[in-house]
Amino acid sequence: MTSIVDEEFRALGLGVLAEAALSAARKAGAEYADLRVHRLLTQSIRLRDGRVESLTDATELGLAVRVLVDGTWGFASHAGLTPQTACEVARRAVGVATTLRALNRERVELAPEPVYPEASWVSEYAVDPFTVPTGEKVALLQDYSERLSSADGVDHVTASVLQVKEQTYYADTFGSAITQQRVRLHPQLEAITVDSAAGVFETMRTLAAPAGRGWEYVTGADGTWDWAGELARIPGWLAEKVKAPTVTAGPTDLVIDPTNLWLTIHESIGHATEYDRAIGYESAYAGTSFATPDQLGTLRYGTPIMHVTGDRTQVNGLATVGYDDEGVAGQQWDLVRDGILVGYQLDRAFAPRLGLERSNGCSYADSAHHVPIQRMANVSLQPDPERDTSTAELISRVEDGLYIVGDKSWSIDMQRYNFQFTGQRFFRIRDGELAGQVRDVAYQATTTDFWGSMEAVGGPSTWQLGGAFNCGKAQPGQVAAVSHGCPSVLVRGVNILNTRTEAGR
Repeated sequence: MTSIVDEEFRALGLGVLAEAALSAARKAGAEYADLRVHRLLTQSIRLRDGRVESLTDATELGLAVRVLVDGTWGFASHAGLTPQTACEVARRAVGVATTLRALNRERVELAPEPVYPEASWVSEYAVDPFTVPTGEKVALLQDYSERLSSADGVDHVTASVLQVKEQTYYADTFGSAITQQRVRLHPQLEAITVDSAAGVFETMRTLAAPAGRGWEYVTGADGTWDWAGELARIPGWLAEKVKAPTVTAGPTDLVIDPTNLWLTIHESIGHATEYDRAIGYESAYAGTSFATPDQLGTLRYGTPIMHVTGDRTQVNGLATVGYDDEGVAGQQWDLVRDGILVGYQLDRAFAPRLGLERSNGCSYADSAHHVPIQRMANVSLQPDPERDTSTAELISRVEDGLYIVGDKSWSIDMQRYNFQFTGQRFFRIRDGELAGQVRDVAYQATTTDFWGSMEAVGGPSTWQLGGAFNCGKAQPGQVAAVSHGCPSVLVRGVNILNTRTEAGR
């Protein structure tokens, strides 16, 4: 595994920039200051029917200075990386804080954190995707595309991979100086069948989640993903889905696969336990939360088997870091324990508001030109700690129900309470066994009703990471990548909608 931050980034004179910026901020009147140098490398490759449709490379580099003046935040950034620019940015940040001081109604106090001088962290990956020749990447996607397009019934195939390398340097007036590098990517293929006579189409895509891994994930090296097996099975699943009967709406027992459940966790737990949403501080972008702090320790989120953690340390997690953008070391903590709301996701400014002595490390900015805000950790449902219950065993407990695999569309209200989700594949369960696919399925519930209907969770062997590259928040908008681990689960009596009927077709 790679363990050293690229020399190209380390050679940018990071320590000199920090010394210049922090010294200038102090001299200008800041009681606290931090500097962040942020470099983001991205490459996106997309093919349609084996031909390159788009291929883009981008690099973003800049520095940011954040200060506190009389308990008021100030922030400024610049694309230039010289000591002179760093000083100017620091003075500009102090000017912003001084201007805003008269409008500040609550003094910002930062929770304490140990100092980490000369710290370094690199995410776990074997092959840096930015060292792999682009032609080699395109050839692999073409090979995967051909495996799908050569199958009967597949009319079109799209293939894509998005890869990111994020490098940051953080230093503050407390004495921390932290250099980090993390790599993430998302490979995806989708098969499409078209019924021209009926004017309809259907799709089926791979379920490999975006992950904090390297190019080995796309090749499937070391068992990271079984691309050959999945690509061989997709045409058959798609053909069956096209001919599948429509679902009957009504209360239904469900076994939900991790490839679908991760998104339900993201929307109904991940966003709901962001502390800034819970107190109404964040509301303009996607709303607030029903899980308010007055219910901490009492809100029955789900059944007693429900144990949900926030985690900045999960191996290969998209939100995994050594330290957040306020210099707080990565941690794991409880959000829901024994079905009760017991925690939130916090940064150094919000932790004291909740009476906590330490942040749990949830500060992040997606660019040097955006101020760090409280962002989601890897929020995960834990498996059965006592018994390795399999997905097949959960299915065997259902007399008449559905097994749901893969995510697709979703919606949730502005308090993260009323929701509905669809999926990639829906299998009927009859007398404890799978009995073919159905289609036009969505499941609908309130957050507490849904998690309150969870009868069983699978064991560790069913647990896997899902996730997304594009979790949006704030205005101006920021995007963060986040993973969610979970086992398969059995939930009873969840309302099923027939999406075709709901659409008036």
